[in-house]
Order: sequence, then structure tokens, then C-alpha cells
Amino acid sequence: MNHQMHRVGLAAALCLSSSMLYAAVGADEAAQLKTTLTPLGAERAGNKDGTIPAWQGGITKAVAASGKLPADPFPNEKPVLQITAANMAQYADKLNDGTRALLKKYPSYRIDVYPTHRTAAAPQWVYENTFKNATNAKLTQNGLSITGAYGGVPFPIPKSGIELYWNHTLHPRVASNQFGFRNIVGSADGRRTLASRSDNNNQFPYYFKDGSAEKWDKNYLLSRFMTTEPPFKAGESLVVRDSIDTANARAAWQYLVGQRRVRRAPTVGYDTPDFVASGANYFDEVIGFWGGPDRYEWKLIGKKEMYIPYNDNRFFNTPEKEAFVAFHTNPDKVRWELHRVWVVEATLAPGKRHAIPKRTFYFDEDTWAVAGIDGYDAEGKLWRTTQVFPFVVPEVPIVAADVVMVYNLQAGTVSCIQCLNDEYWKPVASRPDSFFTGDSLGADGVR
Repeated sequence: MNHQMHRVGLAAALCLSSSMLYAAVGADEAAQLKTTLTPLGAERAGNKDGTIPAWQGGITKAVAASGKLPADPFPNEKPVLQITAANMAQYADKLNDGTRALLKKYPSYRIDVYPTHRTAAAPQWVYENTFKNATNAKLTQNGLSITGAYGGVPFPIPKSGIELYWNHTLHPRVASNQFGFRNIVGSADGRRTLASRSDNNNQFPYYFKDGSAEKWDKNYLLSRFMTTEPPFKAGESLVVRDSIDTANARAAWQYLVGQRRVRRAPTVGYDTPDFVASGANYFDEVIGFWGGPDRYEWKLIGKKEMYIPYNDNRFFNTPEKEAFVAFHTNPDKVRWELHRVWVVEATLAPGKRHAIPKRTFYFDEDTWAVAGIDGYDAEGKLWRTTQVFPFVVPEVPIVAADVVMVYNLQAGTVSCIQCLNDEYWKPVASRPDSFFTGDSLGADGVR
């Protein structure tokens, strides 16, 4: 681990000149993706304690279906460790600031640690594209955009913090999916409220199997949803198109039932309160981090082992009334595992503003998705913490990581964003590009 930290730190120092066009790694280094590293760039070996196993290819065979969501691949396993406020000091080096704060704040909060399973997998063509990206992908525009990448992890052997941002933003996903989600808000008195319930369609043109870096139109995420609950919000809908083109990084349209018209929604992003969740979180806190990189400077710290929620199919297959208790998720239902994460510190860029001036990001080494974030206020005090809940979808195969809990530790509130409990999630055939436009939103926006 020390050697790894040293290697990363040295590499990061060599790449501090952010105005340069970064070069991809050489062929010799990329060859590690077929030996010591997994095809997506994680360490193939387990840890020396034997608590993180070697990667054996992930889960690629579908498990028995349990209904509307992918089933729990490990239904009979029991926790090997429980961490509470009473014993957390013993494990402090493997807990982030936010998790330690939750353990201190809520006597009912607990972490049940299960055996680690490295379930992350992707289709073979994604592995092949990732190998190409290793030697072809480059940062452009001071890291605010990229070129030469397609259909895989853009920087599987990262050298800088901004490359981790791009790996998260473009981590492997199913090309097109559909799911129902609930945004649930918890208040400081422990009560829980349904902010909204919606049906969502996501499409990732970056992961169209028959595409290429040359043919890709730079749109990496197309999203469209319609709210069905509560009644006064039913019919509201939103379309978002995200691009690596910095001149048009995000385009959004919103249909408002009361006005019966579609309007552009330029504020959907960064630290604008998320109206889908009644403002309980910021828009860039959706799916771990859902925003542009331009407001921060991204410093790569290195890697560490950390307990994070993982393989949480069982949690999502739990009815909402059992999945949560006052103030937080139900500890009996959440699966935590020990995994290696990349640590990146994001601090406010010169001349920029953001309600959260400093954040520490933790990226799962196997999927590159954000695993958690700690956010600090202008005085440097811990303010909020994000937990991401990955679940396995073997039939693709992928590990999906779209559901998050954002705890506001100072206000005592919590927001569950895109919760899947009592809902459905499924891969679907790709939709035409015109489905994700403001015009199509208006055509369907009739209550």
C-alpha cells in the first residue's frame, strides 16, 4: 500500500501542470491491464490481510430473479463484524469522517460488515475499449474535457485527481435502462416524507456497443423522467443531456404542470437545491456526483481500504417501511464490505463558488463510481456526507451505483435520492435520440 501511495503521489506531482494536454500511458504500462490490474484498472490481487480477495472476474451469471429488482447474490451470508460508536475507534482508519460522525450522532446507527465480494464486471467489449483508452484517452481544456476515449473507463491507470472524476462520470453502465425511483426526505425529528416518486429513463450513448470515439457525438448521458407522486407534482418531467463539450456541458428542459409548458432549466446542476427532492440535497449530489468538474481543483491523494456499502441488492429488495428507521437507513438491511478506494480532495477553484467549498471523494477501485463523499463548510467543519449503494446486475454485467443517501450532519436531515425500494430497475432497448429533447417533453406533457 505504501508503495502504491508513493507511486500515485509521484505521478500526481508530475502532472500538476494543468494547462497541458495530458498524455495517455504508454503501451508497457497499459499492458498491466492484462496482468496485475483488472481489465478496468483495479488491483487484481487481494490485500495482505486476506480481507479483500483477489478479483476473479466478478459476477457474470444471472442469479434467480426476486421480482422487480436484481436479486441478492449472497442471501445466506451473515455479518463478520459489527461497528458501533462503542468500538469504532478500533476501525477508525477504515472509516471516513462522515461515517464516524453518523456513528457518534445516532446511537441507533450501526455498520454490519459482510465478506468482501469483488463482483464488478463488464462486457468483454468494454474491457477491450478500456485497454484502447489507456493509450489513447487524453485530458483537454485543462482537464474539463477529454478526447480519444469511448465505451470504457477513460483512464484505467490514473495519474491525477481530475482523471478520477472522468472515470466516475464515464464508469461502465448499461447502455439504456428504465427504473422507478422515490426521493425520500428525513427531517431533524426523525420523520420521513416522500418528496416525489418518478419513472426514469437513462441512456448512455458513450456505451453504445456499435459506437466508437470517432463517431461519438460527445453526449454521455441522456435522462428523462416523469413524476407520478405526490398528486400536486404528478406530470412534472425533466430532460437532461450531459456532454463532454464544455460549451454545452448540460442542457435541461422542465415541464411544469401548472404552466402547461416546457421551459429551459439552466439551474439544474452544481449547488442548486434539487427540486425533485424538495431541495433536501444539491443537484450535483445525485448519483454520487452529477456535475461539471470546473468548480473544483482535484487533488489525487492515493488509495486506502475502507468500509463502504456494497452489493446491496438485498437492501433495495426490502420494502421502504423496513429499509429505513428514524434518521437513517435500517442497519439490519444494509450490507457493508471492505474495499479499496481512491481518495481525491476537491477544493474550490480560483474565482469559482460553491456552497460546499471542500469535498473528499472516495472512488471504488473496481467500478470507478463514487463510493462516498465528505463535504466541509467554509470553516472546514464536516457538514454533509454522501453514501452510495451499489448493487449487482449480473445479466449485463455491471455494478450499478445510482442510489445515494446524503446526510446533512449539521441540520440533522437526510435525503435518499433515487431510492429503489418498492420500485423496479431494468435494462431496456435504446430509445431514439429525439426521446430526450425538450420538444418530446412538451408533446407528452399532458396531465
